[in-house]
Amino acid sequence: LARPKDDRPRHAALSTRELQVCKLSAQGRSVKQIADELSLSAKTISTFRSRIFSKLGLRNDAELAHYAREHGLLDP
Repeated sequence: LARPKDDRPRHAALSTRELQVCKLSAQGRSVKQIADELSLSAKTISTFRSRIFSKLGLRNDAELAHYAREHGLLDP
């Protein structure tokens, strides 16, 4: 049995859109602000956020911001 690659960061499992929403959330933007910026509904953004928290094993925005900082997701 092949073992999964454990050397990849957890955010490597995110889709391009999920990563985009992750970065904007980590910057402190609200669901509505992200929805407006990406021309999506707030419900869609909330769904993306739920998937992000699940895939990254995070529980709240503070943990998300910390994860993003630690992994250089807030760098330009």
